[in-house]
Amino acid sequence: MPETMQAYQDGEINGVVIRPLKFYNDARGWLVELFRQDELVQEWWPVMTYVSQTLPGVTRGPHEHVDQTDGFAFIGPSDFKLVLWDIRAGSATRGRRMVVLVGASNPVAVWIPPGVVHAYRNMGNVPGLVFNAPNRLFAGWAKKEPVDEVRHEDAEPGRFPMD
Repeated sequence: MPETMQAYQDGEINGVVIRPLKFYNDARGWLVELFRQDELVQEWWPVMTYVSQTLPGVTRGPHEHVDQTDGFAFIGPSDFKLVLWDIRAGSATRGRRMVVLVGASNPVAVWIPPGVVHAYRNMGNVPGLVFNAPNRLFAGWAKKEPVDEVRHEDAEPGRFPMD
């Protein structure tokens, strides 16, 4: 377990990919591409997908994965404050915190590599939807393996500050 770090420097984190999403509108509504194989390294291709709803003011995380890369798409109808902390040993950006407003006002796909702690908070007044596309199956094949998640929700105060 990495040592406790309470002072982070804001900035970009190596390996985190943020891709703006484009909406294609017509008389029927809209379409947005969330994932394309030709835009992402193969080792990060999703093996499952799901959608989660987060209520206004609620934070999910912080947590990290040992082997899994998380793929998220934030498209609305709310905005989220996405916060990432690089605690990876040997990372050139270790000790950095990255904060991005994502969702309805800034629709993006985000790919978060293993070892980068991450959390997001619904900053809006309506429930928000997040499309999730990890490159590992939750709990492995047939849900018979340990879950690849290190949860930090109960970490000592100040270890992973959202504000």
